[in-house]
Amino acid sequence: MQEYTWLRQQGDTATITLSRPESFNGVKTNQLQLRAPTVRDMRGAQKQHPNDAEDRELALFASLAQVAPSDLEQLKLSDYHRLQEGYFRLVSDAGAEPAPVADAGAQAGE
Repeated sequence: MQEYTWLRQQGDTATITLSRPESFNGVKTNQLQLRAPTVRDMRGAQKQHPNDAEDRELALFASLAQVAPSDLEQLKLSDYHRLQEGYFRLVSDAGAEPAPVADAGAQAGE
């Protein structure tokens, strides 16, 4: 998995450093923190925007970052792509340890 200097993942959160400060909830910052999404988050975004995938993603990211969707709309596209990458890291199983697989033959008494 590629490493980025602008992305720091710690457990169930990703901190994304933007290329320039922006205003979120009235506070100017160059970082956003996303929490890992839940099934409830996905279902809520789907209910809000059942026919528009872009609005659904924007609503989901806004919820995970605890900012207004309009705050995210002001981002440079390259910074929005950083946000997307942070999200995909949070939902990826790439770093997870595979679960041990039981030997089917041993269980059957062979």
